[in-house]
Amino acid sequence: MVGSSGEDGQAIRREAERVVNEVAQGLRTLDDGAAWFSTLSTVVRQAVLREADGYAMQAHITAADGREGVARSGVKPTANPSVMICMDPPRYGFATLPADEHVKAFRVLVSVFSVADTRRRQTYCKGTCGHAWHNLSRPDEKS
Repeated sequence: MVGSSGEDGQAIRREAERVVNEVAQGLRTLDDGAAWFSTLSTVVRQAVLREADGYAMQAHITAADGREGVARSGVKPTANPSVMICMDPPRYGFATLPADEHVKAFRVLVSVFSVADTRRRQTYCKGTCGHAWHNLSRPDEKS
């Protein structure tokens, strides 16, 4: 079992950061991201959800971002993760949801993060962005 501390935890965080940002920037489909997430153990899924929670908070999501992201996620608006993210202010803590809600939570979080992060890239970071995660290339492209 892989924990969320030490080298394994760092590798999980780096991979989660890459996958979430690739989905947010349209370099990977949400379905591909969710398929990757589905292969992880429950403990690792929880660690990834905690990371994605942090990304969403850093992107300063709004209730409007939540509604738009839920619409994109393919998750019912009445599902727990959808309701949580659409609250004003949004509620986090998706890693504490039951394991059978984790994939829905991932889809919602990544979709909402994509909405908010796109807005921030087009305003706050426009033309001056030095964030490495905003300058990704397609996974199949060579650096």
